[in-house]
Amino acid sequence: MLRKLLLSAFLIASLAASGSASAGEELNAAQKMEVEKIIRDYIANNPDVLMRAMQDYQIRQQAAKLQQARNNLITLAADLNTNPASPVIGNPDGDVTIVEFFDYRCGYCKKVFPTIQALLKEDGNIRYVLKEFPILGPQSVIASQMALAIWNKAPEKYRDFHTALMTARGQLNEKKALSIAENLGIDTSSFAKDMNGAPVTDELNQNMRLAQSLGIEGTPAFVVGQELAPGAISMDELKKMVETARKG
Repeated sequence: MLRKLLLSAFLIASLAASGSASAGEELNAAQKMEVEKIIRDYIANNPDVLMRAMQDYQIRQQAAKLQQARNNLITLAADLNTNPASPVIGNPDGDVTIVEFFDYRCGYCKKVFPTIQALLKEDGNIRYVLKEFPILGPQSVIASQMALAIWNKAPEKYRDFHTALMTARGQLNEKKALSIAENLGIDTSSFAKDMNGAPVTDELNQNMRLAQSLGIEGTPAFVVGQELAPGAISMDELKKMVETARKG
């Protein structure tokens, strides 16, 4: 009975609010108070209704975000896959492109790094695009700035620097990153200028915009074809995504 009263109350209130109720159906002040009381009492006696409504809303919102991200994967494909400002390792002419958003100070990125290297060694037909996405503080930004400065100045040394930072243990700060670069024989004399130049700044800003458009809020995150996978995924998961992309 209470459910029927609630439904009737919602119906009458909706008709009145929309202006589609007849004169005899319009609610006066007392009737509005009664409708509000019915609704209030029902919710008080059935609190799970609100919980289910919130859960349904969150599910719909998440589905909408995922669909928007899928749409953006298509419209942003060129920026994701073929932007020359983004470092590329693996096979530059590979038939499948994997894009990774990462942070050098991210423990999960470091954890999945050996998996990535093993995959690239096993499958020589993968083109691997690295999107510097420094979201874990100023030291992360500095490390990414150094890496992109190297990519722009001496791209052949980028992979070694990237590997050294990814496998570095302990606190990764500017002094340590600079020492790593120097030990690799990289000329750091113009680092201060190169790190803050437009090519580096533009790439970092674009990566932030891409991540926002795809709903990426953490690292690592992988894009393979039209699939997006957040988190430190396994070798099997990556292989499945590559296989799907190869099948078109």
